[in-house]
Amino acid sequence: MLNLIATPKIQADHLDRQALIYVRQSTLAQVLENTGSQARQYDLTKRAYELGWPQERIVVIDQDQGCSGASATGRHGFEQLIAEVGLGHAGAVFSLEASRLARSCSDWYRLLEICALTHTLVVDEEGIYDPTQYNDRLLLGFKGTMSEAELHWLRSRLLGGKLEKARQGTLWLPLPTGLVYDPAGEVQFDPDEEVQQAVRLVFDLFETLGTAGAVTRHFNRHPLLFPTRLWTDRQPGELIWKPLRTGRVLAILHNPTYAGAYVYGRFQMQRRTSAENTAQRIKHRLTSPEDWTFLHTEAHPGYISWEQFQRNQRRLDDNCTCTAEDRRGPAREGTALLQGIVLCGRCGRRMTIHYLQDGVTPVYKCDHAYHQFGEPTCQSMRGDGIDAAVAQLFLEALQPAQLEISLATLNHLETQARQIEAQWQRRLERARYEADVARRRLFAVEPENRLVARSLERDWNDKLATVERLERDALTWPRPTVLQISPTERQAILALAQNLPTVWQADTTTYTERKQLLRFLIKDVTLTRQDNLIHLGIRWQTNALTELDIPRPQPNVESRRTPIAVIERIRHLADDHTDRQIAVILNQADLTTRAGEPYTADKVQFVRQKYTIATGCPEAPWVCPTGQRADGRYCTRAAAELLNVCDSTVLRWCELGHLDSVQAVPNGPRWIKLTPELIAKLRKP
Repeated sequence: MLNLIATPKIQADHLDRQALIYVRQSTLAQVLENTGSQARQYDLTKRAYELGWPQERIVVIDQDQGCSGASATGRHGFEQLIAEVGLGHAGAVFSLEASRLARSCSDWYRLLEICALTHTLVVDEEGIYDPTQYNDRLLLGFKGTMSEAELHWLRSRLLGGKLEKARQGTLWLPLPTGLVYDPAGEVQFDPDEEVQQAVRLVFDLFETLGTAGAVTRHFNRHPLLFPTRLWTDRQPGELIWKPLRTGRVLAILHNPTYAGAYVYGRFQMQRRTSAENTAQRIKHRLTSPEDWTFLHTEAHPGYISWEQFQRNQRRLDDNCTCTAEDRRGPAREGTALLQGIVLCGRCGRRMTIHYLQDGVTPVYKCDHAYHQFGEPTCQSMRGDGIDAAVAQLFLEALQPAQLEISLATLNHLETQARQIEAQWQRRLERARYEADVARRRLFAVEPENRLVARSLERDWNDKLATVERLERDALTWPRPTVLQISPTERQAILALAQNLPTVWQADTTTYTERKQLLRFLIKDVTLTRQDNLIHLGIRWQTNALTELDIPRPQPNVESRRTPIAVIERIRHLADDHTDRQIAVILNQADLTTRAGEPYTADKVQFVRQKYTIATGCPEAPWVCPTGQRADGRYCTRAAAELLNVCDSTVLRWCELGHLDSVQAVPNGPRWIKLTPELIAKLRKP
């Protein structure tokens, strides 16, 4: 070894100050395993002593064990080193090599700048350097650059090997619950049947219900638990059963591993810093399938096929309504049958749903341009008639396949119900097994060892209590109705299912179910409002197109207006019929008002006055100046003058039946029918 004590770079001023020995290793594994490198760094204290520093001025800074040198953030030892050098307390900084101090050029040059200002030496295993001298400063800068480059070379080599294994599909990746590695490293189904069936049930329910929230509600309604297998060092392979949450359902549905695919690059690591905290925060962002680095389909057994996984992704994307893209959204509870699938025939945008004040009658409106640009509303139209026309076409399209659909639906419901019941049985079986294990553990302990036996006995009692609670819940849990029907009831259900319009209109069929059925056959419906018609373009899932025109609903004023046919009928009858007689004739012809009510004399009178229709047969005598109506009848006064008698005599003859009279209401005015023969017979001189 060269005699470095005699070097002129070390001055008395340097020896009067501290010699800082910086010790660092990048990871805790290196601290535990690479003890040789650690010993070499601590041996720098001997090097400082040989160079002339007394033992009391040699300070070892080793707080950064297990910290990376890529950044000064979080390295408290390096911060202490900078502070001591900046305060002029350090005469020399010792490190095994430049990479131990920093692998970042910004941190390295900052240290050199401060050392140059305070005239502090830098000493490594190869030599002594004075940052105030140009040649030494140049050499130290080159070493810092190489140290930073070395970090990138190491990372590139490791990442290259990692990417090569990922390209071959052999890189180890953590598996979701329901899949495990066998001893040979191959991916297999979880050997636990209860775990398998819980995962399968999630996919089956989503295929039927169509939304992640509906799957969660179904699990909680029955009440079923979902497993989580832990892979931490402390609890490897342990199962935890918890209630299912919607976020967990979405994570399962979005995971391509369940479809038997090997995917590398699903998550992208992002490093972020904030103004308040300079420490980098690592965030893993889920990438889109187009950005995946490697994809190997059919790499291992899967719970679903790759085609079903892609179909689920399209369905989930279609259900999402939180972004600006045009999507249908899930079927909701409103009465609008075409919610999410109705398009504007003028601009092509998806139409929104509004409801009238009754909250039931839908209105389809294209108001995107109004909300975004302040332009007029493209078009809007009442939707109850549109829904009825589309539903009629839908029911007609299902007529040939009603029986097949009924059988498939009933079988699917039975299969789903048996899955739920089997899951309960597996849950009971697991609880009994755990209780039996606790019993065997207790009996394996010597009875005299009460310190252990008491704890095991308490654990056994807890397991037995869990079994008892589950058995009680299994008895009180309402079994699905589809499992309780008899063969006779099954045939009755099939017969009812063949009458699809009845099932469609039943009160037990929700609007959500109707919309889901409709979406199975219809992709979208385009509406175009014309002068007196609404043009419907129905595009089926097969991309076949059906066009239909329906009349536009009348405005509210028109809906309350008396039909022209009724007005003309009243005009024709008003000459020789009373209002009461006209009302009877209209009701016999099954004609009603716009409100669906039968006609009365007052309503007929209102129509006559509204449309200025004169009556030839009034009810009140004072309305008829001549005393004789168009039907030939006379009022009491006119009849008395014609017969040359008083009014009381005419009334008495009417009561005795000598005269033919009509009376609209009791004690009301009488209208009397007189013929020439009757006048000649009853007229007084």
